[in-house]
Amino acid sequence: MENNNQMTFEQAEEKVRNEGYCDNSSQYILNDVQLDLYALYKQATVGDVEGNQPWAVQFEARSKWDAWNGKKGMPQDEAKKQYIALVQSLIDKEKSSS
Repeated sequence: MENNNQMTFEQAEEKVRNEGYCDNSSQYILNDVQLDLYALYKQATVGDVEGNQPWAVQFEARSKWDAWNGKKGMPQDEAKKQYIALVQSLIDKEKSSS
């Protein structure tokens, strides 16, 4: 049951970058959602995580690295599909709460 109006990866990326995933700019993405978006984006565009795990005191870098490492082995096309699905679910959630 494929949605013919489904957004592309590039459209989803633009939505996140320009609008913070939704039309209501006063809404914030929760940290775990931000990390999932980051990890899926990196896996989709780069592939498996690169470099060494940052020190624990480098909280933001370590969190991003750990999230991305959690997607290790996922094919890039699958990461793109999951990224699009996550962005679409955030948009749908925002629309239903308006």
